Amino acid sequence: MPLLREKGIDLYLKREDTIHPHISGNKYRKLKYNLREAKKQGKDTLLTFGGAYSNHIAATAYAGHKQGLKTIGVIRGEELKGKWQDNPTLNLAHEHGMQFHFVSRSDYRLKNEAASFERLTDTFGDVYMLPEGGTNALAVKGCSEILTEEDKKFDYICCAAGTGGTLAGLINAAQPHQTVLGFPALKGDFLIEEIRTFVHNDRWRPVTDYHFGGYAKVDQQLIDFINLFKSKTGIPLDPIYTGKMLFGIFDLVKKGVYPPETRILAIHTGGLQGIKGMNQILKKKNLPLLDV
Repeated sequence: MPLLREKGIDLYLKREDTIHPHISGNKYRKLKYNLREAKKQGKDTLLTFGGAYSNHIAATAYAGHKQGLKTIGVIRGEELKGKWQDNPTLNLAHEHGMQFHFVSRSDYRLKNEAASFERLTDTFGDVYMLPEGGTNALAVKGCSEILTEEDKKFDYICCAAGTGGTLAGLINAAQPHQTVLGFPALKGDFLIEEIRTFVHNDRWRPVTDYHFGGYAKVDQQLIDFINLFKSKTGIPLDPIYTGKMLFGIFDLVKKGVYPPETRILAIHTGGLQGIKGMNQILKKKNLPLLDV
């Protein structure tokens, strides 16, 4: 049954969040071939980057633990060094053996510079490096496997976007009659150029009106939507990615953007571990909490 049937439009949700309890959604897809490559290269340590509530950090820690690989997280924000125990995401990563390397926000912005890579390899040795969010060619390859034969019936494929790897994989896998819509979680159009480095067609477009002020920004309207969605469907949504995307899709349907007889497939990319951390922030702001 569709999640929504309105104005002749059917909306379905692909539950990638149920793939695995700890490496759910797109993180499972992004790590799949990278883990194989790390072992192929004989590396025993994964090093990657992320913020305090990063889904990618949590997933890499768990995946590395299960694969017998050590993990190192380069974490944005030196202020977290003495209080990471209060952070549910970092606590989860630490439980699975991740070593943290906290850096200033200015240094973190330089993480892709050659000098930064050299410093990290000097410090940690011959590691297998994963970029922030896990997006690289192997991650895109993994995410291209999200769509299956039964998904050919849809006209639109919708997905939230952080670093763009999941969206790029969907674009490459989509059928010629399908349009892929990406809902960026960040402000700005820099993601468009990043995605273009990985994709082989132009049957996609960004929908940039539903970031709610930028990455990790939420308001009461979004919180109310996510909680109402959970109460009606029983499906939890994360507030950074899938929650914003579905809010956007519902709004576009109301506005009549999609033609009648349109079939839409939205991808639930997981990220539910971040709800606990977001609720800590919402509590400090005296905003309603998200249902878990």
